[in-house]
Amino acid sequence: MAFLWLVPIFVFIGTIYGCGVPAIPPVITGYARIVNGEEAVPHSWPWQVSLQDFTGFYLCGGSLINENWVATAAHCRIRNGHRVILGQHDKSKSDEDIQTIRVGKVFTHPMWNAHTFSNDLTLVKLTTAVTLNPHVSPVCLASSSHMYQPGMCCVISGWGQTHRNAMQAFPSQLQQGVVTLLTKEQCMIYWGDKVSDVMICAGGGGAAPCMGDYGGPLVCERDGIWSLVGIMSWGSSLCSTTTPSVYTHVAALRSWVDQILAVS
Repeated sequence: MAFLWLVPIFVFIGTIYGCGVPAIPPVITGYARIVNGEEAVPHSWPWQVSLQDFTGFYLCGGSLINENWVATAAHCRIRNGHRVILGQHDKSKSDEDIQTIRVGKVFTHPMWNAHTFSNDLTLVKLTTAVTLNPHVSPVCLASSSHMYQPGMCCVISGWGQTHRNAMQAFPSQLQQGVVTLLTKEQCMIYWGDKVSDVMICAGGGGAAPCMGDYGGPLVCERDGIWSLVGIMSWGSSLCSTTTPSVYTHVAALRSWVDQILAVS
C-alpha cells in the first residue's frame, strides 16, 4: 500500500523551510555518545531548543514542531512564563543569533503518570511565533500511520552531562549521538513491565542521554526528512551507554498532539 506524505512547508522572506529538512546538513560519524559525545555541526539540528526557568536556569531540551509550538517531556514541569531558547549551539558564546521566547500555554498529556512515566509529553505554546531561518526550523512529527522499525539508526541531541555525576561535565556545545531503535521485547529484557506501548526504546550500543538531555529529541531520517520519533523520558540513573533509554513514543500519541494543535 502506498502512502502520500504531506510535509508542512514554512515560508520566511522568500525562503521555504520544510519541516525536518535542516538548512545546514548534520554530519553523523557513527556511534558517538552524548555521554563522552561528539559536537554537532552548529545549527544542524535547527529544531533543538533549550528550556529554562524564570531565572535562566536550564531545565530540559525540547523540539520545535512549528512556528508556535514546542514538544518536550511532561516530567520537565515547564510552566507559563518559562523561557524557550532557539537557534543556540554554543551556550558559552554571547554573539549567537538566538531567539528567546516566553512560554504562553502548557498542555500536558491528560494521561501523564509521574509514577510510571507513561505519556511523558507536554506541548508548549509560545507567546509569539518564532522567526524561521537557517538556524531555526521545525522537525516533522512521526505519523501514527508509519511505525519506525527496530534496528533503524536514529539521532539524539542535547546539552546534557557528558560524564555521570560531574556537574562540570555539562557541555557548552550541542552534542549528538546515534542510537538504534529496539523492539519492546528487547527493551523489556532491561526494564521489564515498566515499558508500555506509549514508549519506545533506543540505545544500549554505545550512546546514551544523561541528566539535562531529557525532553530533547530522538529523530529518525526517512527519504531525506527527519521526524520526531521519541522524546527523551527516562533510563539508567548511571547514564549507562550499554543500557537502552526510554522515550515517549510520539506516533502513539499523535492523535492527542493533533487535537491540541488544532483547537489551541
